Amino acid sequence: MKRLEHTTDLTEGVIWKKLLLYFLPLAAGTLFQQLYNAVDALVVGRFIGTGALAAVGGSPAIVIQLVIGFVVALSSGASVVIAQRYGADDRENTGRAVGTAICAFFIAGLLMTVLMLFLAKPILYMMRTPADTMADAILYMRLFFAGSLFMILYNMGAGILSAVGNAARTFFFLVVSCLCNIGLDLLFVTVFSMGVSGVALATVLSQMISCIFILRDLCRTKEIYRLTRENLRIDRKLLKQMMKIGLPTGLQSSMFGISNFILTVAINGLGTVVVASWAMSGKIDGIYWAVSQAFGTALMNFVAQNYGAGKTERIRRGARIGTIVFLIMTVILSVTILLLAKQILPVFTKDPAVQTTTWRIITFFVPVYVTWTLIEALGGILRGLGDTLIPAIIMAIGICAVRIIWVFTAYRTWPTLITISICYPVSWVLTDLALGIYYLKKRKALFIPAEGAGKQPLFPA
Repeated sequence: MKRLEHTTDLTEGVIWKKLLLYFLPLAAGTLFQQLYNAVDALVVGRFIGTGALAAVGGSPAIVIQLVIGFVVALSSGASVVIAQRYGADDRENTGRAVGTAICAFFIAGLLMTVLMLFLAKPILYMMRTPADTMADAILYMRLFFAGSLFMILYNMGAGILSAVGNAARTFFFLVVSCLCNIGLDLLFVTVFSMGVSGVALATVLSQMISCIFILRDLCRTKEIYRLTRENLRIDRKLLKQMMKIGLPTGLQSSMFGISNFILTVAINGLGTVVVASWAMSGKIDGIYWAVSQAFGTALMNFVAQNYGAGKTERIRRGARIGTIVFLIMTVILSVTILLLAKQILPVFTKDPAVQTTTWRIITFFVPVYVTWTLIEALGGILRGLGDTLIPAIIMAIGICAVRIIWVFTAYRTWPTLITISICYPVSWVLTDLALGIYYLKKRKALFIPAEGAGKQPLFPA
């Protein structure tokens, strides 16, 4: 297959080298996305205060993660369909799939923006957001969702480029956007004294810039995934295929969000210091979650492209090699975070109580991240093959249901920070076991190409 631009053909070459070559810019991009949140936390914690930090990183962060996470997870269905068509060198359907994805997620973004502007206040009250942070939390959440359409379109565009192996372009766009975010944060907060509203506005404007860049790139490319006026419409058959793969993943993401929503209600009851510390720990160890997400996406697109090309033996080898590489990365990152976190904390906040509590949270969670490795790896492999429904059910029960039950049983009996924290590794280990068993039982059937492999998706609509 002829590649006209700087895309990574995942269907040829040494597997571990191709995975890393594709993964590194993808990971750099997700790290820069994480830097968005870290810069917000740094500016808010240093220049506004602990209350504002809890307002930005507490309840609103969970709601944003729930809503945006659902839409972004839903877009994985589009990425898989596009990667399979691209791997098969199917010019006509690759272009149609790109146009369908952009149109569908533009409509979804508009609907979500309008809905969340009305629901922000009642949701935050339902979450028992601390009274001293409520006003800032409502303001931040409304301003964020007013510009969320840009974030959704950017993520869909980035998903398209990642599906065809062009993660380097998304990294470039994120660097520009992140630098804009840093500059606007400092301008709005330290010069114009706009407080929480300045942080939200900086994020929205930065997302708008990255959205414009990526859509412009999709329209100008000479590759088969070019976004043209003719393709800018919804193809019902392709949309059905995308939803069949993406909807279970989106619902899975929603279940994660709902369980975190309930956990946040419990955390809010522990006071502003704990809320701020929980938010702060997420900014610091976010480097691991960014890398984890990137590797899951890398495995997903590796599998999807090779399935489209009919190379099932390469999928088997890539699944094994990819999981081992990700396990090694997890160990290295966990040690690095533990070595550096305590020195980084004073940069984000001057509050000694927040620093101490955040360090306690980090030292509990980071050593057990190794138990997440198998979940991310197997999830990415199965999504690339188009098998999302059963894995989504397994994760919904093993992770989300376990955490919800934990809050209403163990936490109600022992309402402490450590009780909340324990439910995470417990849910990860249970899901590891269930997902591993499912994968071992189904892998032979999953790796058998459907009739006409290279021309049809694994699970046709």
